[in-house]
Amino acid sequence: MTTSRLNPEVDEFLNKAEKWKEEYEKLRKIVLDCELTEEYKWMHPCYTFENKNIVLIHGFKDYCALLFHKGALLKDAHGILIQQTENVQAARQIRFTNVQEIAEMESILKAYIYEAIDVEKAGLEVKTKEHKEYIIPDELQNKLNEIPALKTAFEGLTPGRQRAYILHFSQPKQSKTRESRIVKCMPKILDGKGLKDCTCGLSQKKPNCDGSHKNIDSKIY
Repeated sequence: MTTSRLNPEVDEFLNKAEKWKEEYEKLRKIVLDCELTEEYKWMHPCYTFENKNIVLIHGFKDYCALLFHKGALLKDAHGILIQQTENVQAARQIRFTNVQEIAEMESILKAYIYEAIDVEKAGLEVKTKEHKEYIIPDELQNKLNEIPALKTAFEGLTPGRQRAYILHFSQPKQSKTRESRIVKCMPKILDGKGLKDCTCGLSQKKPNCDGSHKNIDSKIY
């Protein structure tokens, strides 16, 4: 892993990491050994081949993971790919809880990464199922097509949360307003939150929001 190939935004991400830092660094080295380009997308290290997203490094409370954008197309010879929820159609994770697990699986992980690169070289696409219950507005569909991580996060939401967002985005008559709503809600979607879910941590009715966030400023000042 040569320093010339390191993305400074990823360096900053790692420096600020309060959890999984050692695991992130090990995963970073493994991915870069596979000659992918390091980028920083959707607030996470993302690795591409000829501008196509291959794998992303991210972490949660109980685990960190490699997210393969077209993981559903991989053979998964070792049975280690995980579908986050039944709504996630294309992406698959390999999860870890400590750096030793990653080190022991290094050769396997590289094999999966190389297979993912071959999938991209072949131009293969995941055949996704369409939602028949409601119509996704064009502005949202465009964002899902442009941002694979957003698509993965949106598909990972429960059907009820997806429906709430779609109805919320579909209400405005003007396309500009619809797009503005989508952009505003993107951080919540990427964080796995529903439209009315608590994001400040103060709500007494979690996961729903009870308006407690309105008191944050008054508590600070």
